[in-house]
Amino acid sequence: MELILCFVYLVSLMLFQAQANAISDKQALLDFVEKLAPSRSLNWNASSSPCTSWTGVTCNGDKSRVIAIHLPAFGFHGTIPPNTISRVTGLRTLSLRSNFINGHFPCDFSNLKNLSFLYLQFNNFTGPLPDFSAWRNLSVVNLSNNFFTGTIPLSLSNLTQLTSMNLSNNSLSGEIPLSLQRFPKSAFVGNNVSLQTSSPVAPFSKSAKHSETTVFCVIVAASLIGLAAFVAFIFLCWSRKKKNGDSFARKLQKGDMSPEKVVSRDLDANNKIVFFEGCSYAFDLEDLLRASAEVLGKGTFGAAYKAALEDATTVVVKRLKEVAVGKKDFEQLMEVVGNLKHENVVELKGYYYSKDEKLMVYDYYTQGSLSAFLHGKRGEDRVPLDWDTRMKIALGAARGLACIHCENGGKLVHGNIRSSNIFLNSKQYGCVSDLGLATIMSSVAIPISRAAGYRAPEVTDTRKATQPSDVYSFGVVLLELLTGKSPVYTTGADEIVHLVRWVHSVVREEWTAEVFDLELIRYPNIEEEMVEMLQIAMSCVVRLPDQRPKMLELVKMIESVRQIEIVVNQPSISSENQVESSTQIPLTT
Repeated sequence: MELILCFVYLVSLMLFQAQANAISDKQALLDFVEKLAPSRSLNWNASSSPCTSWTGVTCNGDKSRVIAIHLPAFGFHGTIPPNTISRVTGLRTLSLRSNFINGHFPCDFSNLKNLSFLYLQFNNFTGPLPDFSAWRNLSVVNLSNNFFTGTIPLSLSNLTQLTSMNLSNNSLSGEIPLSLQRFPKSAFVGNNVSLQTSSPVAPFSKSAKHSETTVFCVIVAASLIGLAAFVAFIFLCWSRKKKNGDSFARKLQKGDMSPEKVVSRDLDANNKIVFFEGCSYAFDLEDLLRASAEVLGKGTFGAAYKAALEDATTVVVKRLKEVAVGKKDFEQLMEVVGNLKHENVVELKGYYYSKDEKLMVYDYYTQGSLSAFLHGKRGEDRVPLDWDTRMKIALGAARGLACIHCENGGKLVHGNIRSSNIFLNSKQYGCVSDLGLATIMSSVAIPISRAAGYRAPEVTDTRKATQPSDVYSFGVVLLELLTGKSPVYTTGADEIVHLVRWVHSVVREEWTAEVFDLELIRYPNIEEEMVEMLQIAMSCVVRLPDQRPKMLELVKMIESVRQIEIVVNQPSISSENQVESSTQIPLTT
């Protein structure tokens, strides 16, 4: 009985200690952001746990200690307050890079005995480097691109676990300790430092000659071992490259821009990725450039990449081409698009602007695009889109586009509606992406191949997208859903066919049944609904813009075809349009 009581007591004591540690870490972090508030909003508050929902915070397995803080480019200005972060004594990783932190290196960081990874590059730290003796486990340290002065401390060279170090672009002077000369020269560039030489050699003697022979043998053996390790390292890197693909930076270099204009880690260091309020992402440009990337597609306004970051975050990065406006106008549009929150609009999470590069960051939709579902390889393994799903895609996309048309005083235009810009959310409803870019491009580019089929007749002449031209493009998407055909496709006889013209000709000859996708024939009792949807699509693709319906009207038309399950939440249209729209349509799914 006494043993059981002792065991219960010990477990209770451990649980109490773990809870006390978690509370202590939480208060330390709250004190930190209270005294050094970031310009980007953080979801840190006293009513939630840092181990479950706080941006940039990672805890250990039992959620008793904070072990990592990752807050790059959050807009911290000023000096790190004493007795804040230093109280998080279980910390293993600290990343505050790409901020505007100044002052001396915090002396109380010596309390962080478990620190292994330290990233403070691209800040405004001054004064001498710290004494590194307290951090026996430190394996990665990056203090580059600051204003540190003085010499490189010997304590840094005594760290036996150190595998990566960067002190470049500071104001350091003196000699580089011998043990640190194993790191590349790039780790020290931008400083006034020199290599430390070895002590003078004793006068030559027989014993010295013997020692010299021994040293020579050791050097040869070490060289052979080093060569083998180097070969193994090259093979490992090659294997990883084959597995993960090129980095995002390398993908940019392979694009249509000259190498000297490609974004690099040193270019426009002050131009950081701007994230919108509520965004939980905590990465910066350097993280993005290192990310493994693959090209998802190249569209009218640029190429889209899937980028997998080192912390397992996956995002889509849109690289814009031929942006015709300056930074101010670009940022104004990004603010309009980024603040548009709707369940059927793919949310813009952030953007990057520099003279030569304009990037947009979105969530990655694992369900894929409508284009991939409709026009992917057809065969025995293909899972066809059933009629219910096609209706939900049409309704979701219509609601999203209606919301877009109500934004910015009812003046916002999408400008690039196509099936590759419509994605399926977790409920299988359509979500519209890539909006608003037509207004900042030099002109609407002359489309080629499939993209030409989405273009309203008047846009071909004026090169200017409008809300009625969005409706036309949406009508083409509806025809894609009904026919399973691309907007422009080639027959077996190499004849180029435009979908809208083909549907007009078939309907005119009263062969309407020939229009519909053969994959829909298996579903019973949908003929009437398909015909109604065909009529809606035909009303969108009439030649005269004034005769096309508005998107709000189209939502009601599609809803009247079939009563699809609707979940009514707060309408996500701007306040100036809520009175009109919220009484007409439920705009969320």
